[in-house]
Amino acid sequence: MLVSDIQGVRVYRAPAEDRRTNKDGTPRDPKRLGKIHFPVFAPDGLRVVGFMVKLPDVVGMIKQPDRFVALDALDVYEGVLAVTDEKRNFDDAAAKRLNVDLDACLIWTGMDAMTTSGARVGYCSDVLFDSRSGKVKHFVLTEGETASALVGNFEVPASYLRGYRDGAMIVADETLDLQLTGGVAAKAAEASVVISDKVKKGAATIDEKGSKALDKGSRALGKQLGKTRGMFSAFASEYRKAAGPAKKKRK
Repeated sequence: MLVSDIQGVRVYRAPAEDRRTNKDGTPRDPKRLGKIHFPVFAPDGLRVVGFMVKLPDVVGMIKQPDRFVALDALDVYEGVLAVTDEKRNFDDAAAKRLNVDLDACLIWTGMDAMTTSGARVGYCSDVLFDSRSGKVKHFVLTEGETASALVGNFEVPASYLRGYRDGAMIVADETLDLQLTGGVAAKAAEASVVISDKVKKGAATIDEKGSKALDKGSRALGKQLGKTRGMFSAFASEYRKAAGPAKKKRK
């Protein structure tokens, strides 16, 4: 699962196991909790342990602090994503049960990334992880949304992570040797296989010159956007929230 697949999704509080049935035998409705906000990683950075959930504003104006919800507490109840309404699944009690120090945990998404030798490699825009164990499979590094759409991203294996230093994610120098994935340029190159040999030669010439210019221009733009993104929203546009429509509560 990608972090972006779940961010922005509504979460509900499911009744405790012994309180899930009404007197008439019908299931109790879940109550709204909030929306998935930040992914929380263990101090070693290699495992998602839970999420910070953004609670609705009180009377639409007063903001409430986010609540930590353990990953292993999330489940489907009555057709919606929910967490059983028990103390052990939230905040400090959940962290204690998971044997993690929330103050030492990390939020990778939105954080600038650098190699061990000091080369900047954009920022972490997404993370692929196992939805059950929370184990990270790879990190997605990008120079910005425009660069990502045009050129692509770096998919950095979890084994390349070297830790956290001075407000940045530190990855192995080998990250610079990875090939970009996705993006318009890559898709256009794949589509070229269906055209004639003659046209291929012309397209190859254009691609060789044009894609280099595209790469240079879009990555430069991405770096500029990266410098200013904090002026408009926290951690890269609310963590690229809501990859899809929120699940609706079953009536």
